[in-house]
Amino acid sequence: MDGMRFLGDLPAHDLTYSDAFLVPSRSAVASRLDVDLAPDDGTGATIPIVSANMNSVTGPRLAASLARRGGLGVLPQDLGVDEVVEQVAWVKAQSTVVDTPLEHGDPRLEGRPLDVLFELDLEEASDARTAFDRLVAEGHHLAKVVSGGEVVGSLSRKQALRGTIYRAAVDAEGRLRVAAAVGINRDAAARAQALAEAGVDVLVLDTAHGHQEGMLRAIEAVRALDLGIPIVAGNIVTAGAARDFVHAGADILKVGVGPGAMCTTRMMTAVGRPQLSAVLETTEAARELGAHVWADGGVRYPRDVALALAAGASSVMIGSWFAGTWESPGGIETDAEGRQYKQSWGMASTKAVHERFGGLDPYELARKELFAEGISSSTIYLDPLRPSVEDLLDMITSGVRSSFTYAGAADLPSFRERAVMGIQSASGYEEGKALPVSW
Repeated sequence: MDGMRFLGDLPAHDLTYSDAFLVPSRSAVASRLDVDLAPDDGTGATIPIVSANMNSVTGPRLAASLARRGGLGVLPQDLGVDEVVEQVAWVKAQSTVVDTPLEHGDPRLEGRPLDVLFELDLEEASDARTAFDRLVAEGHHLAKVVSGGEVVGSLSRKQALRGTIYRAAVDAEGRLRVAAAVGINRDAAARAQALAEAGVDVLVLDTAHGHQEGMLRAIEAVRALDLGIPIVAGNIVTAGAARDFVHAGADILKVGVGPGAMCTTRMMTAVGRPQLSAVLETTEAARELGAHVWADGGVRYPRDVALALAAGASSVMIGSWFAGTWESPGGIETDAEGRQYKQSWGMASTKAVHERFGGLDPYELARKELFAEGISSSTIYLDPLRPSVEDLLDMITSGVRSSFTYAGAADLPSFRERAVMGIQSASGYEEGKALPVSW
């Protein structure tokens, strides 16, 4: 295949991210900040990070926070059309610069009430470097941001600093971008039409087993609407499925069956595929037809994001990692030891099935629940060092930026061309982990 190469022959068996590593190459890229992470898939994102269309992961607040830093949030398919329209309008109304008030016009920073008196005017806050310097000069770490005498949000030194590094993902009117998912069991075309009219920037046609006739018909129906926005479809793991999807009208292929933390598909059915091999095969087929791939699932460390991009993906979807943040849907709970957590669940679980089909006849609902897969409830603890989705983005993008510099790549296309991947043993993977020092 063109682009990324392996140190030796590709093994006959399939690979996960843990099976691989990247080899450093001669580089003329002097700084991580010289790297452009923007994907080349036509979505308008400026970093290659997409939040999964899971009920416990992406709501309007997380979508807005992610877009403010250049990523793309995908609102779940289980929401009614009216609810999605309302959430899209909310995201589009948010500032591209300052953090959004959580409730009742009471700005909060990192989950805590913002009780300082220091204020910045929105126009001043919009110049990130000026805002940072002003906060430092005044001896404040955070400020209320006001416009027309009303508090419209908050800004911390760290957020102002991020504003000098990240570029918001905005539409033609300068509003934050947002995507939304569409299922295939109902009238996909009608829902897609309504969401496009509401301002959704990317449509994601989604079902667990994407390579089926129902999905292909749904892609064709939505493509026939000529909505003028990218169509993502999944999930798939093979080159044959990739070709069928592109011929049906998909622009971007969502790749991954079974690698997610909340997914039990492989253990229940034996169906799925190790994620790195799935990405390698589908991206090669997609490239030949001018399409792109989102790698969906299996990400546990920033290294996995870098490997997915090196393998050919344009963006990487993240689920459970983002579920345990302040911005994800659902309230924060506290356990007996004082640790904060949220609940997460798989989209094929009994809980998700009940939410999706709760209006069905009790008998039909019971039939669907009987064959549910996935974890219905999992405790996701907030990382006290990185409790915000923005904190996670800092960690992920800094690691990926470094991966680019090691490869001598200044942007995503050149990273794919220059990346060199090796295969390692389980002990090789363990060797790469940081371990506590013991004497």
